Amino acid sequence: MFRKLDETISVAGQITTADVAEAAAQGFTFIVNNRPDDEQPGQPAAAEIEAAAKDAGLGYRAIPITHAGFSENQVAAMQEALEAAPGPVLAFCRSGTRSTLVWALARARMGDDADALQVKAQAAGYDLAPIRAFL
Repeated sequence: MFRKLDETISVAGQITTADVAEAAAQGFTFIVNNRPDDEQPGQPAAAEIEAAAKDAGLGYRAIPITHAGFSENQVAAMQEALEAAPGPVLAFCRSGTRSTLVWALARARMGDDADALQVKAQAAGYDLAPIRAFL
């Protein structure tokens, strides 16, 4: 369920509070929620995931991204979250795609090579083509 991009981050589709406990058991230290509340009926609210993260001793940051696209503020917030995390991060959205794209944009800002980011994303089953020009 969690797809590893590299040693510092994995991505996933929508997670549940039970998945938060599993993430903690697997050694994740921080959760980034890239999914807006009420995007789909029945999805867990951000507040539920945040409470579960805190209960599990994990850091948490909500950086909701709609299908309309990314803003500079969202990329900067993702960079801050990645830099603040004391260990591996689990980022999620509906399918993991938005989380992967914002991760790649943030890592590019941090100096990572665009080709290396693309290889990592492809190995996890994600395509950076929509943002490639911005890396």
